[in-house]
Amino acid sequence: MTTAPPTTTDEAPGPPAAAKSAWGTLRPLVLRLHFYAGVLVAPFLLVAALTGLLYAASFQAEKIVYDHELTVPVGERELPVSEQVAAARAAHPEGTVAAVRPSPEADATTRVMLSGIPGVDPDHTLAVFVDPYTGKVRGALEQYGSSGALPLRTWIDEFHRDLHLGEPGRLYSEFAASWLWVIAGGGLVLWFSRRRALRTVRGTGGRRRTLGLHGGVGAWAAAGFVLLSATGLTWSAHAGANIGELRTALGQETPSVSAAAGEHAGHDAAGAAGGDAAHGAGLDKVLAAARAEGLGDPVEIVPPADAQSAYVVRQIQRSWPEKQDSAAVDPATGEVTDVLRFADYPVLAKLTRWGIDLHTGSLFGPVNQIVLMALALSLILLILWGYRMWWQRGRGSAFGRPVPRGAWQQVPPYVLVPLLALIAVLGYFVPLLGIPLAVFLAVDVVLGEIAHRRGRRTYASGTTVR
Repeated sequence: MTTAPPTTTDEAPGPPAAAKSAWGTLRPLVLRLHFYAGVLVAPFLLVAALTGLLYAASFQAEKIVYDHELTVPVGERELPVSEQVAAARAAHPEGTVAAVRPSPEADATTRVMLSGIPGVDPDHTLAVFVDPYTGKVRGALEQYGSSGALPLRTWIDEFHRDLHLGEPGRLYSEFAASWLWVIAGGGLVLWFSRRRALRTVRGTGGRRRTLGLHGGVGAWAAAGFVLLSATGLTWSAHAGANIGELRTALGQETPSVSAAAGEHAGHDAAGAAGGDAAHGAGLDKVLAAARAEGLGDPVEIVPPADAQSAYVVRQIQRSWPEKQDSAAVDPATGEVTDVLRFADYPVLAKLTRWGIDLHTGSLFGPVNQIVLMALALSLILLILWGYRMWWQRGRGSAFGRPVPRGAWQQVPPYVLVPLLALIAVLGYFVPLLGIPLAVFLAVDVVLGEIAHRRGRRTYASGTTVR
């Protein structure tokens, strides 16, 4: 006995399989993948969107919350950097100087970062904020990362990245990033494959209106979602490691300036390690040498790691146009021993740097952050609309009736085989996409076999065979 359940316009089966195009056979498969991925991955995406929304807003919030530490009244003349560091060390003699960020603007403080401070996370530093005009210490805050995140932004950043669960928690964000581009791309393809009349929202109601809102907003935001997914995977735990290995194999890893000191290392420069400006060339001469090489503000000065190493002065501007040049300066003589220009970075290294800064909202400043917040809000709405469609798709007591299985059986081998090969490659490089997909397929096959043994199987064409 064969029965055909009622179908809505957007789900109606197409022509017989023999008459279908390659896309006609693929569409049910994409629809089923989009449906199940959306239902199962959406909770993780919702958390990522909410925490990402908070992070995008944290840049401006940080400026407000820590205004006293970050800004000072503009004075007449700045003190030498060495005197500012001495003032910070007088207030906080514990630990060692890990880096110094001279005041980048007229009304900004100088940051002296100290490592090895009791009570401070070993991966963080204690940033001491010094008035560059008076040498007065305006406060000290724990700082994290190359972007100089202070406690508020650090807390939100870690919440977004791993829910404050450490390395195991990073799996959630990588799982969300691994599937976001799949869901967004599948939804975009499905939306534009529909007849134009079915995309009308005005004057419609029920599930069709929800579908129109879901598809319309998703189509506009899809490119942003794909970009967020790709850039998020760049520094994820597993896919990021694979991407790093691939870049290394292609000779596209991020270069670094040579920090080896000159022939005088180990003599007059011995006392310069740790940022002590009382020996060797000193911080002021080192900074002047870097300025002469064209390294303008903002910069960070990293003291020599040992008696055989040089100072490293690097630009840290992540907003467009980026400033990422760096120079090594001999601590004994104050002479520049090596210079690395961002313009000389390999292509993939540049793209990685831009991608990460775009993802974190640094590349284009407030505009970048507003766009990220808009994307996060869009994703939240899409998830809510998606679940609403799932509810509306139910028939009677059949809450959330799923898309029928068996769609892959209608795909011709000349399409299915290359598709499976592509999925295998992607699954290898993005394991939190490949492993869950394999599990989903295995469960789907088992459920289909159970249904078959019970004498009932529903096919993608919408028919039920008993």
